[in-house]
Amino acid sequence: MTEWFQSTWMGYGLGWLTATTILVLMIALPLMLAVAMIIYADRKIWAAMALRRGPNVVGPFGLLQSFADGLKVFLKETIIPSGANRGLFIIAPILTFTVALIGWAVVPFGDGMVLANINVGLLYLLAVSSLGVYGVIIAGWASNSKYPFYSALRAAAQMVSYEVSVGFVLVGIILWSGTFNLSGIIEQQRSHVWIFNGFGFNPLLFPMSIIFLISAMAETARAPFDLTEAESELVAGFQTEYSSMSFALFWLGEYGNVLLMCGMTAVLFWGGWLPPIDWAPLYYVPGIFWFFAKILTFFFVFSWVKATVPRFRYDQLMRLGWKIFLPISLIWVFLVSGWLLATKKPCPTDTATLSSIRSDEQADAYIPSCRSGMMNLRGNAGGGTRSAA
Repeated sequence: MTEWFQSTWMGYGLGWLTATTILVLMIALPLMLAVAMIIYADRKIWAAMALRRGPNVVGPFGLLQSFADGLKVFLKETIIPSGANRGLFIIAPILTFTVALIGWAVVPFGDGMVLANINVGLLYLLAVSSLGVYGVIIAGWASNSKYPFYSALRAAAQMVSYEVSVGFVLVGIILWSGTFNLSGIIEQQRSHVWIFNGFGFNPLLFPMSIIFLISAMAETARAPFDLTEAESELVAGFQTEYSSMSFALFWLGEYGNVLLMCGMTAVLFWGGWLPPIDWAPLYYVPGIFWFFAKILTFFFVFSWVKATVPRFRYDQLMRLGWKIFLPISLIWVFLVSGWLLATKKPCPTDTATLSSIRSDEQADAYIPSCRSGMMNLRGNAGGGTRSAA
């Protein structure tokens, strides 16, 4: 698309800007629609688990309930407390909402279907997922109220506690895939364990997928980790002083982050847009459908946990992050690296050997990180095509 616009009268600069704007809208607008429907699905799942009906009045089966709620908050007045820092008070929800969107720039929806196929996509996602907490901290401080400020302090401590464990989990993925490129990581999961596509099918990496999923719940402050907005302690936490569209932006940002974390789980551990089984007929289904199916599966898990697991105490939250997840993820880094060193050959140093490696079978004999130097390996730009268990 970009090349086509650049070949017209627009030229290089304006053509690139037009194509990029269209691609961004093709991601952002469906994402906003998905967030609206995912809120409806969330409420329906909670209702079903509590033997209730859930939204069932506005539109057929209640499908328009989220849009009615959006119209309601849009028509309400935005009230800013007199003692609040006006600028930061307004910026906080905008920051939360924006950060929830920009992470999708590097997420591959299918084979070649990615806005920015950068080589450090995993680092970009790690950075973006860490930025979301700043909106909560700014909102808590700018409100000039005790309960939102307590919520901001909790959010900062919670983010630090689980971000460390997530970092060590990602180290194991990087070691096994040998690349930071998300498309390359997905390709490395093809036929990873026998005929199964996904690092999650690897017994050595499956525990890491569980830690990542639980840490993702804590990163997005979902139940049972929603200590930042514990209504029995902090009224509504950092959202206490917010109303109208500023309040709605926090909701959109929260569910946007939840979908992003579900997408990251699918990409890093369960093959992304690849079908679960490396069987030719399954590839007739477009990859984007497999990717969305996996996102919805993990979102169901998020909703299931929120509907059934009681909220942690704060000391339990900290103990899980620092005394359980951190030691386990650190030990697993040594296990993964030790296994790779014990079962794979070290990287060849001479150019002749590197240039002679042309197939996946030859490359699989070496440590995955060696693939970056194998100049004649098919698909090397994305970090190789697959990895054997």
